[in-house]
Amino acid sequence: MNHPDENHEFFEHLEAEMNADRTGEVVDLDKARNARAGSADRTGVESADPTADESAARSTVRLADEDDEESGDSKAPRPADPSTLPGPGITTFKRKPILPSWLKSKPGFVSTTQRATGNALYATLFHGIRTPWYVMRLSMDAPKGAARLVKQTNRWVWDAEAAPLRAYEVAHENTGEYLKLSRQRDRRVRLRMLVMAVAGLIGAPLALAAYVLAPGWLTLFASAAVLAAGFKGGKADEPVIGRAVLKTELEKLTTSIVLRALDNIGNPKLTAAIKKGADMNGMRFTSEITRDGPGYRADLDLPWGVTPEDIMESRKSLASGLRRKVGCVWPSSDPDEHEGRLVLWVGDKPMNETTKPAWPLLKSGSVDLFKPVVFGNDQRMGDVSVTLMFASVIVGSIPRMGKTFLMRLFLLIAALDPRSEVHAFDFKGTGDFGALEPVCHRYRAGDEDEDIEYVLHALRELRAELRRRAKVIKSLPRTRCPESKVTPELANDKTLGLHPIVAGFDECQVPFEHEKYGAEIEEICTDLGKRGPALGMTMLFGTQRPDAKSLPTGISANAVLRFCLKVMAQPANDMVLGTSMYKAGYRATMFSRTDRGICWMAGEGDDPRIVASAFVDAVGAEQVVARARQMREEYGNVTGHAIGQQPETGEASFDLLADVLKVVAVDEEKVWNEKVATRLAALRPDIYSGWKAETVAKNLRPHGIGVQDVWGTSDKGKGTTRRGIARTDITKAITERDGKPGGS
Repeated sequence: MNHPDENHEFFEHLEAEMNADRTGEVVDLDKARNARAGSADRTGVESADPTADESAARSTVRLADEDDEESGDSKAPRPADPSTLPGPGITTFKRKPILPSWLKSKPGFVSTTQRATGNALYATLFHGIRTPWYVMRLSMDAPKGAARLVKQTNRWVWDAEAAPLRAYEVAHENTGEYLKLSRQRDRRVRLRMLVMAVAGLIGAPLALAAYVLAPGWLTLFASAAVLAAGFKGGKADEPVIGRAVLKTELEKLTTSIVLRALDNIGNPKLTAAIKKGADMNGMRFTSEITRDGPGYRADLDLPWGVTPEDIMESRKSLASGLRRKVGCVWPSSDPDEHEGRLVLWVGDKPMNETTKPAWPLLKSGSVDLFKPVVFGNDQRMGDVSVTLMFASVIVGSIPRMGKTFLMRLFLLIAALDPRSEVHAFDFKGTGDFGALEPVCHRYRAGDEDEDIEYVLHALRELRAELRRRAKVIKSLPRTRCPESKVTPELANDKTLGLHPIVAGFDECQVPFEHEKYGAEIEEICTDLGKRGPALGMTMLFGTQRPDAKSLPTGISANAVLRFCLKVMAQPANDMVLGTSMYKAGYRATMFSRTDRGICWMAGEGDDPRIVASAFVDAVGAEQVVARARQMREEYGNVTGHAIGQQPETGEASFDLLADVLKVVAVDEEKVWNEKVATRLAALRPDIYSGWKAETVAKNLRPHGIGVQDVWGTSDKGKGTTRRGIARTDITKAITERDGKPGGS
């Protein structure tokens, strides 16, 4: 049997050998556990975010120097976020407004004042008409009220409220406590009897004197005071005078309600952050919930990786969680903050039920098209402006949603700038733009062939004007025209003729799809839409069928300002607002049939926004045009249709079929379209410059000429097949059109 001391020496020797084989320090496990426990305790106290330590642990990496391997020394891992790293040295402060938002905003002040004044006036009228009934009820209840008052006074004088306490002490034979209560009662009764005696000796003669000597109005006042006893005689649950204005069932917006709604929209990151509690995963309210116009505003940071667009996609679910109509709930981003900041505005009423302020320019004022002009209101009834210069505009919606009214409003804005030249074309043919005739340089309403031909001639004039303007801009010195575009100073110089031109095409799909003139109209409009904005020309295109045929790609791709009222599907939504707008949460499909005049506006600012356009009816439009006509007469800018002048109605200066026949030799049975485009550009560079093979095919299609595969030789001498036309198709088309041989 081994001796204990020998075993002890053996284990000490074994431990020493094991430690000699190890490199580094020997860790005391007890101390390490205590240190780890202490670190956890400190973390729980100092860190408000338990995930911060996990992030720090994950971010701890070994940063080795190049000579670590050479030296063979083992170093402990160093954190990737060193404590010695200096901060940026910038401290920002965000001050809260001194005045509430409703007091600084005219719409907010007006809505708050109107609500308070309206409630007060209504309550006055409500109670005023019921005053005789109140008098009768109070007269009937006055005796009972007087009896109750006498009874309560008697109980007060004789200290009846303390009688149960005295009875309790007697029953329990607490002599000392009873004597204290009895002496207290004696003092109270003596004092109260004295008060009643003085009141009886002075009050009765005073009341009699007042009855005999006081004027009639004081007697009436005393009678009203007597009637006040009727309030004591009525039933507690049946008050004589009730509320005139009842509070609605809408809840006041609170943080718990907002979190409840966000938790139920189905976003897993939001749900996880809300379950973990406040300030988790970066989610927190950045300020108090406040009144903002006719509604509430809540600002909050969303969890990391969640954007306001994710919330906008689930707007109906959010409205359900807030117990509001979907027209009351408007989540949006904050352009002044980071991409994770959500501004949630919850209105008291849906936007289509809120009374909108009148258009500021309805009765007075003029316009400078180079500056923003108010044309509508946002959800808070704040003014929303638009700048029509340097932009092409698209307005799209299904029928009867206010598209034409919005188009007419833009043309009214243009008319109020006395320098501008207005072209208004209504292809619906109902005369919705009729009020603008007195100020229009060109005007037409209808979809007949002669109407389309009129518009074609007007567009040819605009294209010629576009080319003239380009030459004028090119000829100006750089000091006067540094950016090679029309400026307000150049527009004011009448000698240059660079005044703003605004042309509106309502139901633009009609001319684009015209069998005879559609191709040329589309070609000119595309050119004007691309080059016109820089040269002072603004094109407005409105359609109730937003598709590739109604809005050709060359036009839609270059439109800066886009207004989408209600549409039925994603393709129409993205055709008007832009690609992927539906996926980003900007969905005009969410509007109801009652949301007339409400649209998504894109292009004015960084993000699309909801706007309700100002409502100007036909009578109001005529009043605005009358004022605009007077300003134009004073300025000297009443031209064209407004004074009875018509556009040039002669034949076109070129014949496409004849020109194609000229550039295709007699011995060429078939030719590539790209060669035809090159030859046409050489024949008439002012007309065909920039044409491509697709342009040739598109412009020949209305004449019944289709493309086909044509074998030919490229410039490199390699034979290949490309799309082209047959010369016989050209001659046949000319024969059918003119009723005579096209010649060879």
